[in-house]
Amino acid sequence: MRKPPAQLLLPRLLAALLASATLAGCSEPSFLSFPPQVRGNKVDSDILAQLVPGTSTRADVTALLGSPTARATFDDNTWLYIGEVTRPVIAATNEVLEQKVVVLTFDPQGVLRTVENKSEGDSVPVSVVTRTTPAPGNQASFLQQLLGNVGKFNPAGTNASGPGGGAPGGSKY
Repeated sequence: MRKPPAQLLLPRLLAALLASATLAGCSEPSFLSFPPQVRGNKVDSDILAQLVPGTSTRADVTALLGSPTARATFDDNTWLYIGEVTRPVIAATNEVLEQKVVVLTFDPQGVLRTVENKSEGDSVPVSVVTRTTPAPGNQASFLQQLLGNVGKFNPAGTNASGPGGGAPGGSKY
């Protein structure tokens, strides 16, 4: 007995829809991507525009932006708001999507003097030193480290009593 044409068309239509849905997600499967995460203090440009150099004070800045991420190492009058947007990547560290640093400089009276926006392009590469710092003491070989404590904690002639080993100078019996 032959199937009517409508019953033949339905399985083919479902197969075509399944194939197109599978191929549509090939660029980046949604179940493998993670949402972006904001780290640090991401300063909104509209809020930053409310700060007026020469008039705004530290209290105004704290009220609008909150406390700074960091202060300059040798200058308490320079505040840093560091923020970045990252996304976790499978089998790797976080991928940085956006990075921004806002540098606010105050005068000694606490009045805002300058507002600077720094991006990833303003960063300076840093080379990591690979040398090691020497430590005083002797260098023990693997065998010395393995056997170095043998006999140290239970000297000959003493009888350890209990899990703590007993008190020093205790009786033998």
